[in-house]
Amino acid sequence: MQNVHFTGYKRIVADPDYCDGQPRLEGTRITVAAILSYLAGGMNVDEIVAAYPKLSNTDVYEAIAFAAAH
Repeated sequence: MQNVHFTGYKRIVADPDYCDGQPRLEGTRITVAAILSYLAGGMNVDEIVAAYPKLSNTDVYEAIAFAAAH
């Protein structure tokens, strides 16, 4: 199956073949839920990006915005 992009979000996709279809950042297996979990656990945006070099600050903020809207 192919990635489904969410309207208004450039990097948030879902595909039932990856991460059980959970919204994730395109090109990764890092879900929006994982980003929120890291933030809730006390990591800041820079720490998340340092831990996952495929991500940018913009990716993390987009995940937060997506979560807030949904």
